[in-house]
Amino acid sequence: METPAGYDVVLVTAGNIQEAEAIANALVEAKLAACVSLLPIHSIYTWQGELHKEQEWQLVIKTDLAQFSAMEAKIKELHSYEVPEIIALPIVAGSQAYLQWISQQVKSKE
Repeated sequence: METPAGYDVVLVTAGNIQEAEAIANALVEAKLAACVSLLPIHSIYTWQGELHKEQEWQLVIKTDLAQFSAMEAKIKELHSYEVPEIIALPIVAGSQAYLQWISQQVKSKE
């Protein structure tokens, strides 16, 4: 197990599978993400003063934190939500082989 520096998981929700897949494809093809997992979820939240209960898709994006700004811009470009969820969570530990694979898949800013 390695203690990673700069790797993260970014969470994004989308309203339907087509949008989720379009965002995932764009991020992987642009080398902004190594992998995106898509999960159906049920969200309960308040938006503009009203309670909403929605079926959504959760994107779990594995990447290098150095890509966050470019990734955020690409997601906003493709996303239909006025204020999409785009949050990064640090990976605090991981398999060295998996973290190296992320590095190989994601283009560096250098």
